[in-house]
Amino acid sequence: YPRLKLRGRVDSIQSGSGARFSLLPPENATGNYVKVVQRVPVKIVFTEPLPREYKLGPGMSVVPKVRVR
Repeated sequence: YPRLKLRGRVDSIQSGSGARFSLLPPENATGNYVKVVQRVPVKIVFTEPLPREYKLGPGMSVVPKVRVR
């Protein structure tokens, strides 16, 4: 849903990223640059009802805009 905009609030943020705490961290013994994607799980609670035609589920990705008060 690339054009869908929803409002919500951050409920919780997990303390560690997947790259740092994985069982097998990336090995960079050759000296080559390795880009490591870090994902931080965040729970967002919607403050407005979701339109009926859209279905959301766990594991879906978003591009959030966060405003700090």
